[in-house]
Amino acid sequence: MRYPTTRTRRLRTSASLRRLVAETRLTAAEFVQPVFVVGGEGVEQPIDAMPGQSRYSVDRCVEFCKSVSDAGVAGVLIFGVPDRKDESASGAYDEGGLVQRAVAAIKERVPNLLVITDVCLCAYMSHGHCGVVHDGRIENDASLALLARTAVSHARAGADIVAPSDMMDGRVGAIRAALDEGEFVETAIMSYAVKYASSFFGPFREAAGSAPEFGDRRGYQMDPANAREAEKLAKMAAEEGADILMVKPAMPYLDIVHRVRASSALPLAAYQVSGEYAMIEAAAARGWIDRVKAVRESLLAIRRAGADILITYFAREFASRLD
Repeated sequence: MRYPTTRTRRLRTSASLRRLVAETRLTAAEFVQPVFVVGGEGVEQPIDAMPGQSRYSVDRCVEFCKSVSDAGVAGVLIFGVPDRKDESASGAYDEGGLVQRAVAAIKERVPNLLVITDVCLCAYMSHGHCGVVHDGRIENDASLALLARTAVSHARAGADIVAPSDMMDGRVGAIRAALDEGEFVETAIMSYAVKYASSFFGPFREAAGSAPEFGDRRGYQMDPANAREAEKLAKMAAEEGADILMVKPAMPYLDIVHRVRASSALPLAAYQVSGEYAMIEAAAARGWIDRVKAVRESLLAIRRAGADILITYFAREFASRLD
């Protein structure tokens, strides 16, 4: 049988057929929406560096989280933006703190929404670093006690998952031990196991007011040049009791997402961070890219690299665009 030397191709195939044969899929059940919480009542503060995103007081946060749940998004990741800071980060583990009150209110009003809390000290420290500072140096072990105390306070408020983002050595083990001692054995830990010292965090630091007053975080966050180290840190987090691993940022580190996925059987999250979000929004605002297509393509890339969970500021909006 002879075949023709030239063939014609259809310009379009049906959307149903494309979905049927797609190797990588997106569903709202994989999405997590980050949320910033501030003090006051009736507050919704737009974030200049992140168009379309806002900080919310607890009451407005609950309303926003209800809309997230209604969109089919699996969960939210809560960040506190306090008015008061000190050298012991006391607001981080205050039982009446912003995150604690927000968690309790969300679980009461939106009980089916998964609530994840960021466990870190930087936004609550007067100096803006992620741990206790003494003589210009981070005191790793002294920081662990405060991080564990913060995680327990979040669990007590009703958090389903606590997510330590500080990058102190041993923090997952310290938090797991404190949670178990407090009888929060079912509270899961999502470890920011692989968190790079990235320039893509800039808009977040404006949103959270968490930029360090001196130095930088390269001493405890990862060097962007390193890849094998990511597998080592992911393994350490798993051995200390992490239930979920995370890579942050996502798109500049898709190779790392793939490596961690290949080396661990734990569920893997990837965080499409503020700089990634702002970059897409800025290019779309100038008419340089198709915003909807670019967002979808970026999320597909993260899933295709191996992420099970997508933490993205686009979550609520794009949950309704997936078809």
